[in-house]
Amino acid sequence: MGGVALAAAGAVAARGWREKAGNGTAAALSAAYIAAFAGSHPLAKKVGAWPSVFAVAGGVALASWALADRR
Repeated sequence: MGGVALAAAGAVAARGWREKAGNGTAAALSAAYIAAFAGSHPLAKKVGAWPSVFAVAGGVALASWALADRR
């Protein structure tokens, strides 16, 4: 079920990134989104689940703002 929510949110985000910043930026941010999800699991073993979620979500949000939303 979590994967369905991840895919749906990622698709919506990618569409917005593409409209605001183009295909290349959307692809890079989508890759960061997927990598953050994958990286959150091993990070959670070190710092805990919620700190890991906040760290990776914050990282992708910052990248999204810098590359697509700041303009």
